[in-house]
Amino acid sequence: MPTPSAPGAPSGAPSTRPAGTPGLAALGRQSVTGLRVLLAFTLLLGLAYPLAVTGVAQLTMPWRANGSLVTATGERTTARADAVGSVLIGQSFDGAAWFHPRPSAAGDGYDTLASAGSNLGPLSPELVAAIDERRAAVAAEEGVDPGRVPPDALTASASGLDPHISPAYAALQVRRVAAARGLPEDAVRDLVAAHTAARPLGVLGDPVVNVLELNLALEQTAARG
Repeated sequence: MPTPSAPGAPSGAPSTRPAGTPGLAALGRQSVTGLRVLLAFTLLLGLAYPLAVTGVAQLTMPWRANGSLVTATGERTTARADAVGSVLIGQSFDGAAWFHPRPSAAGDGYDTLASAGSNLGPLSPELVAAIDERRAAVAAEEGVDPGRVPPDALTASASGLDPHISPAYAALQVRRVAAARGLPEDAVRDLVAAHTAARPLGVLGDPVVNVLELNLALEQTAARG
């Protein structure tokens, strides 16, 4: 005589599937749901959000949204063909008639495709030697005691593309630049002061001088005679 099943127990052969394991149908439903969520967030965050941010930026701040470019006269532009540089990215200036930026370890110097610092530690003999060499070169070029050379004239920035120098380094170069261009030192010093940006919010960071903007203003002043 067959033994009756326990109340509530299923009839027939017992299932070989472990308790709690979803079936293929449930797994399929979960996979479809996951794909739908992936597709929705891809469209939202990968397409709609970037387009919205780009659109708002182009409408409200087109100059900044297009790279903060400037022309040879120092005017803002959004046309790359008219630009001589970006106020956000440093570039090299050679010769006594220009204010010089800080050193750069990005490629051969201010290479935007190789943005990086030197990655040399403070005790690196190579870094110490480079600083000593730069200090001697700047002191000789500016005709000052090596102890007066400011730190940003000796070390590269972490990006290698810093567009700024300190007011101290700019002031150190005034005499050389004025002599090379035949301008009064006071006039060049006034240009430095006019292009010195104060601390953001009055407390963050340090005052800085944008080298590109300063040199463009210097060129315009020299052209006017």
